[in-house]
Amino acid sequence: MAAVRRKSPGSLSSLWGKLYTLWQDKHLVLFKTEYTLLVVSLLWFLEIGINVWVIQKVAYTEIDWKAYMDEVEGVINGTYDYTQLKGDTGPLVYPAGFVYIFTALYYITSHGVNIRLGQYLFAVFYLMTLLLVFRIYNRTKKVPPYVFFFVCCASYRIHSIFVLRLFNDPVAMMLLFAAVNLFIDGYWTLGCSIYRQVWTLLYHFSCTILYLLFNLLLGLPFLLDNPVGYVSRAFDLGRQFMFKWTVNWRFLPEWLFLNRYFHLLLLSAHLLTLLLFAFRRWKRPGESVFELLKDPSKRKLPAQKSNIVLILFTSNFIGMCFSRSLHYQFYVWYFHSLPYLLWSGGVKKLAHLLRVLILGLIELSWNTYPSTNNSSAALHVCHLIILLCLWLAPPLAPAPAEKQKYTSVKDKHQ
Repeated sequence: MAAVRRKSPGSLSSLWGKLYTLWQDKHLVLFKTEYTLLVVSLLWFLEIGINVWVIQKVAYTEIDWKAYMDEVEGVINGTYDYTQLKGDTGPLVYPAGFVYIFTALYYITSHGVNIRLGQYLFAVFYLMTLLLVFRIYNRTKKVPPYVFFFVCCASYRIHSIFVLRLFNDPVAMMLLFAAVNLFIDGYWTLGCSIYRQVWTLLYHFSCTILYLLFNLLLGLPFLLDNPVGYVSRAFDLGRQFMFKWTVNWRFLPEWLFLNRYFHLLLLSAHLLTLLLFAFRRWKRPGESVFELLKDPSKRKLPAQKSNIVLILFTSNFIGMCFSRSLHYQFYVWYFHSLPYLLWSGGVKKLAHLLRVLILGLIELSWNTYPSTNNSSAALHVCHLIILLCLWLAPPLAPAPAEKQKYTSVKDKHQ
């Protein structure tokens, strides 16, 4: 008979030691980053109850779900001409990846009729997104734990986007955060595959050849039927946004908001800002900016986890700053990254309270419906403060510990 394995006295004493340290630091649990895992775990379980309560007690609002279902139903019925696919809110303007994902949701929700089931599916998406976001914050140890309350429980708009509106944007962001997690774990190939899926679901432009080839493969059924119709609808860069829905440019006259030269000015400012950050903030001293474009396995020094996240989140934030229009569902595009950006800035005197105030003003701006001159202006002021703080942060530098431990980054394949 095998002997019964007893617990090591050392492991018990270690456990009691950790519990004693936790009790001693109880007043610092919300401020010390080593307690991030504990705090986010509690908040994640709390979010399960919050989402169930919201679904049961707050009325669902129909905006785009029925249109999504009408669009994919057209494909299911054999229509592959993108110019003929449309819903209540207009024509289908998303690439093929959107069609495949929402076709699955169409069947799961009984042809889109079982909206309550759809809400619970999006609650699962929300909880999975939080898991992925919390894992990034836990790995990077950049933000004090008390801030995570504002990342989840405190945002009415984000809960609404996920479980009361059922937009496609949350699905794309869930995949994006999955890709970021793979990047910081070194799974670059798999991460890029998922990242490309984000673009096929939501966005309309990318310059990479791989992205174009991937979209050609996914869009093949539609390209064979009407290639011009598919490309012009799924990648319509000139699509005009409606002034009544804008969150960020309400203080402008409508004629200027719709002006193409204004759009070109924003695009130019966007590209210029990206180039400035790439040359002055993202590349390591003594390295060429083209080092950022190299295969991770061929770089002289590995990218630190915090640097990977900072570059991805900052580049996305710059896009939000210079967007020609932001609609309410677009809030989810950068909401979960805002604390990381605020606590990564170079202004050390930017107090915790001021950072939280900026998060609050941004939330208030996105919750103001319809948007006003003041809410749009406040949003731009907050964006400008964050952007300036990021610019004033010191340029990226290699960590000595990582430099000694690694000579190159090996891409992990599955």
